Formats: sequence, structure tokens, C-alpha cells
Amino acid sequence: MIEGASCSPTTGDSSAERLNRDCFCVTLDRDALSDALRRESDDTEFFNDLVATRPHLFSAIPVFLPREALTQMLSTVRAIEAVAKVPAYRDKVLSWAPEIAQRSFGPTGVFMGYDFHLGDAGPRLIEVNTNAGGAFLNAFLAKAQLSCCSEMKIGLENSGVSNFDAAILGMFRTEFSLQRKMDTLSRIAIVDDRPEEQYLYPEFLLAQRFFQKNGIDAVIVDAADLRYESKSLKADGRPVDLVYNRLTDFSFEAPEHASLRAAYLDQAAVVTPNPSGHALFADKRNLALLTDATAVSSWGLPSDVEAGLKNIPHTVMVEAANADQLWSERGKLFFKPAGGYGSKAVYRGDKITKRVWGEILRGEYVAQDFAPPSERLIEVDGVRVSRKVDVRLYVYLSLIQISEP
Repeated sequence: MIEGASCSPTTGDSSAERLNRDCFCVTLDRDALSDALRRESDDTEFFNDLVATRPHLFSAIPVFLPREALTQMLSTVRAIEAVAKVPAYRDKVLSWAPEIAQRSFGPTGVFMGYDFHLGDAGPRLIEVNTNAGGAFLNAFLAKAQLSCCSEMKIGLENSGVSNFDAAILGMFRTEFSLQRKMDTLSRIAIVDDRPEEQYLYPEFLLAQRFFQKNGIDAVIVDAADLRYESKSLKADGRPVDLVYNRLTDFSFEAPEHASLRAAYLDQAAVVTPNPSGHALFADKRNLALLTDATAVSSWGLPSDVEAGLKNIPHTVMVEAANADQLWSERGKLFFKPAGGYGSKAVYRGDKITKRVWGEILRGEYVAQDFAPPSERLIEVDGVRVSRKVDVRLYVYLSLIQISEP
């Protein structure tokens, strides 16, 4: 049942901005979502035990995205993926990458996540993530939406979510074949630290069920429980062909990840996403290189690629040489750790203290021009409040698979 005000236009303006400002329809059909998740998980209590207990896992209200903004975002994605093939770029980013990332075994990384803010000047790429979670959950979310207006109906029809299963299965099979051209993908391990304690554990279960229904054995495994024996990576005593990696230890440096590290380096199992992909795409220092006008002009890029890179806010590495200038300009900057994820240890410049500044100078940080996010008005207990919006594109080989507000 749709609750709240109608999304029907009150003026001739039908823009996404107007809808995000004036549309308060609850479009999530929670009963449909609950039924779909129960069927997919083959667990009658899946929704009550794992979804209802995580109140912020799903949004009940849509965010409307202008088509031109999506076009601009895709141009940035394609530009970055084109630059990642340029030898001069690769040499530079690998110069600060760990040793394990120096070799690529073929796979490029499933569910590459490109995160954008949609400001007045258009979309701005904030960061790239190689272990981006949420895609399986968002596919179910898209299927459980109610059309409350013509714009919503058109958006659902054009979402491509009906092709999600085929696209995702093809993505994992492609990743496997890029390293093991003649082998058959028979068993996948979905790997994280203490997976049952993770907020996105419901997604691990959905991914497991997805693989199983498509004829691929799948297990959810704590990385510490993997064993590398006789040139074989094993989970629960049985060999693993592919690791769907959800770890945030991007270089497998922790002692409990030693088996995974050894198996990856020996190519005993296909690992995706992997250290090589993180080094090429997700290290925050790469953003400084991608917004360095001198470096970009030296690569001889096509004009459309250069144009796509202009949607990245100017970024520089924090160094002793520029510390005084960055401190004086901190009010318009965001400071991010080079290997960070999930907004951890990220600081807005106008709020940092001298103590925090000292930590930034001692760490490996970048300073990025502040790109304000767009906002979505919602109703909470009858009161209209504003919420900031990020948009994530899940991409594989430059093709978008799903978007997440």
C-alpha cells in the first residue's frame, strides 16, 4: 500500500529534483520483499531474523536520478577504466601499491563500486570501492517497488533489474575464465572476517543461495578457517575454485589471512575482487593522479576520456610540503586515508582539530575538494526532514549492473 502524498506533478516541472523534494510516497512493498527473500533464502524466518532486525538495510522511499546525471557518471566510469589500461598510469599507481598487488592474474573484480555525490554542478565521483556490498540486496529491493507516479513506473521499467541474475552469473563465470580458461567453476567461497557478525550477512546468504540455484556449490567462510594444503585452497575440507572476497584487508596482510594470501599468489584459487584490482582502482591516492592536469595531459587520452575525468573532485596527497596550505584551506576539503573504506577515518576539514590533523600528517591521507551531496526530503512522523544522498554504481567491465542510492 502506498502511503504519504502523491508524486503527481503540481506544475509542469517533472525533474528528478522536484520529485526528490516533493514526493513522499512509500514505494517499498515490504510484504513482497519479505516473500521474495523468504523464497530466495529457503528460510521462513529469514526476513524476521535477519532483515527486520536491521532497520536501515532498505529504504522505503525512492531517490530519483536524472538521466543526464547517469550518462555523466557512466562517462567517468569508462574514463577511469580506460586510464587503468594506460602503462604510465599503471606504473605510477603500482609504485605505491604493496608487493602482492604487482601481479595480475586476469580477473578484474566483481561489483566494482563507483560512489558519486550529485551536486548542483553535476555528479562528482567521491571514491571507488572494490569490495562494494549491497548489490544482491538492492536487486531484491528494486523488485519490491510500487509505482506511485509515471516517473517511478518508467524508472522501474528501465532499471534492468530483471536481467540481474543472468548478468551476475555471467560476471562470476567471466572472472573465473579470465584466470582458468579451461576449467569449470564448481565451488565458491564467500569470505569475510566473522561473516555472521557482519551487518551485510543477509546478503552473504542471498549470494550463497543464488550460486546454489545456478548449479554452483557455495559456502560462507570465515577467512581464518580457510586452509591451503597441497596446492589447494580448502573450506570445510573441500577445494574452493573461486573466492568471492568481502574482506577489507585489501592486501591479505593479517595473520589470519595467510592461507588466502598464499593460495592467491600461487593461483590455487581465483580471488575476486583482489589486491591488483584494489591497487589499480580503489587506492585513494589514485584520485590525486587522475586529477593531476599535467599527468593526464601527458597520457595522450581521447577527449571523451579526459572529459570523464573532470567529474572527479581535485585531490592531492597530504605531504609535509603542502601541509601548511592544506591546513589553511581545510574548510573546503575532505581528508581520507589512502586505503580507507566505508567512510572510516574520513574527516571534514572544517571540523578537524589539531590533534586529528597530527594523525592525518602521520598517516597516508589525501585531501579532496568538498563535493556536497544532493539531498532527499522525507517525512518522519509527519515532519519533513532532509537526508543526504550518495549514489553507487555497481559496474563490471564498464557495464552498469545496478545502482544504489
